[in-house]
Amino acid sequence: MRSTLRTPTLRRAAVALAVGSLAVALTSCGGDDNGDEPSGKDPSKSSGSSLQLPKLDGKTLEIAAVWTGDEQKNFKQVLAEFEKRTGAKVTFVPAQDPIINFIGSKVAGGSPPDVAMLPQPGAIKQAVDKKWAKPLDKDVQAELAKNYSQGWQDLGKVDGQSYGAYYKAANKSLIWYNTAVFENAAAKEPKTWKEFLTTCQALYDSGVTPVSVGGADGWPLTDWFENIYLSQAGPEKYDQLAAHKIKWTDPSVKQALTTLAQLWGKSDYLAGGNKGAVQTEFTKSVEQTFTGGDQPKGAMVYEGDFVQVNIQQTKAKVGTDAKVFPFPAVGDQAPVVSGGDAAVIFKDSPAAQALVKFLASPDAATIQAKLGGYLSPNKNVELSAYPNTVQRTIAKALVDSGDSFRFDMSDQTPQAFGGTPGKGEWKALQDFLTNPKDIAGTQRTLEADAVKAYKD
Repeated sequence: MRSTLRTPTLRRAAVALAVGSLAVALTSCGGDDNGDEPSGKDPSKSSGSSLQLPKLDGKTLEIAAVWTGDEQKNFKQVLAEFEKRTGAKVTFVPAQDPIINFIGSKVAGGSPPDVAMLPQPGAIKQAVDKKWAKPLDKDVQAELAKNYSQGWQDLGKVDGQSYGAYYKAANKSLIWYNTAVFENAAAKEPKTWKEFLTTCQALYDSGVTPVSVGGADGWPLTDWFENIYLSQAGPEKYDQLAAHKIKWTDPSVKQALTTLAQLWGKSDYLAGGNKGAVQTEFTKSVEQTFTGGDQPKGAMVYEGDFVQVNIQQTKAKVGTDAKVFPFPAVGDQAPVVSGGDAAVIFKDSPAAQALVKFLASPDAATIQAKLGGYLSPNKNVELSAYPNTVQRTIAKALVDSGDSFRFDMSDQTPQAFGGTPGKGEWKALQDFLTNPKDIAGTQRTLEADAVKAYKD
């Protein structure tokens, strides 16, 4: 996320969220029921939907994604609706991360999936450059134009041609906290980085380790860096670094790593210390924040809106036991970094185009929105579809931001640099988490890996 959740997936998006409203107590509210199809009606159209899908009886499709657990389970409900409306049979193919390498092996073997969910714009470009990806037809493009801002449409384009339809998004600028621990420590939700460090000290003084970090998965570490860098260096520098138009040895990178070391350099502030943090998987980093009552292993955990799915695996309740505040402002403004996943066609056919059209529609997104742990960039998804207050707030801000967003930086870079376990930025920041004093060495490693990845 990376989970996608990593998202997810987004590239140049730092969504201009109304961050002040995100610090609300999350309350569970039900969405509208899907309802059964009225008898005698065309199953290719749902009740109240204008979406036209072809009859695909006897057609079979494969769609690949790295999603697991509830994320995969919920997505399969979306695919089931497509099957119901068209008569096609869709098989979900679990993929390994990085998915672009998985796709490459399938292409080499002559059996690529019909469609794959790619979590990086860089991966889309790579798939196009290798002539694996197929352009989206005019019918799909019309669906995109109807439901997405120009910025989201452009994220799926390579050299002006549409290849990706963004189905899933993520706000990756949120810090979740154990409310009982905060209350015991009389800690307040911080708005600035300085206040955040003060809050960490208050939590530590109360007897609870302040922060849980999922360092075993490299992608959360890149997100930590990106939030600090975006807020501190600003959007213009952020875009330049994402495109490698400035070097990772730039003073702005040194400044961001120095700021990050103010947290990572305090071993007592990290659940398990530096060594434990770099061995902690993302899911565990969330779970250990919301288990153990008012004596968890960590009081806070950073990551996107999708953390709700992981909190639901504990006994903690979002809105009471678990609350959220925006990533604190390091510079003039609090950052909001976004990510997401785009549907890309690898075996062109009317059925594959129809599946991507469906995924680009509000009909598909609404199904998964109601199931929770999901955010759509589709502006025609009703806010009432989201199951709780914070999800509705995040979704509204995402849509209202229009084109004013920044995408996850690592997802904009070549996969070898920003999206591969044990390599590039993921590995460099894991090493930095282990030894936060080595700022200069980390910069040199990042730059050397970036040069190689961008050249390749």
